[in-house]
Amino acid sequence: MSLASGAGLGAPASEPVGEPEGRSPSEQKDANERERVSLASGAGHGAPASEPVGEPEGRSPSEQKDEAGAGYTQTVAGIAEITPDRQTHGARFRITCEPLDVAATVAAVETARCGAVTMFVGLVRDHNAGRTVVRLEYECFEPLAIKSFERIASEAEENWPGVRLAIAHRIGSLRIGDASVAIAAASPHRAEAFAASRYAIERIKQIAPIWKHEHFEGGDVWVEGATADPDNEDARRQAVARAQP
Repeated sequence: MSLASGAGLGAPASEPVGEPEGRSPSEQKDANERERVSLASGAGHGAPASEPVGEPEGRSPSEQKDEAGAGYTQTVAGIAEITPDRQTHGARFRITCEPLDVAATVAAVETARCGAVTMFVGLVRDHNAGRTVVRLEYECFEPLAIKSFERIASEAEENWPGVRLAIAHRIGSLRIGDASVAIAAASPHRAEAFAASRYAIERIKQIAPIWKHEHFEGGDVWVEGATADPDNEDARRQAVARAQP
């Protein structure tokens, strides 16, 4: 690299590069560590506040994201997402404040091996428990919600080999008729696709850290969210049983 060799920077060839004069290797190591910690925290050293720290020069966020590999989670403009699967057309697991894109959810699991894709869309209805619902507000802990979606997809693939799931959930304020959750299940055969889709919504209700605040005429109430331990095998068996036709 040009910084290490001193090439192209206009510095005299004889100018020492590396350890500052008067410091032992041990002292220099300690100083380097302090410099690294300080840069990571953004404190001191007179660096301009606008100077980017962390992203290597010349690489876009998209390139760095690809290098991180599957499982990388980030939050961008209200969306927590997993990097797109290289065999499909988009992110398979999403949390978003925006209206759900059903077509994008389907596209995230479509491959040439698919003989069937089922689509489940959950909508906000205008009544619940004898009350007239005005709107719903969803909140969640995004990183754990995405992890729960990944887990549910992995479980479904164990139960029905060849199945692929994509899950998108909306958060924020939703009106009557808005889509709150979208689940696409792709499989070589339709029976497995239907079963995996049903399994996914059952498990979301069981383990995804998503909470619903219901506003109705005359008041509001928090509706109990996920209560099952993700490792509880009885809960998982119940979801499998409900997924069967």
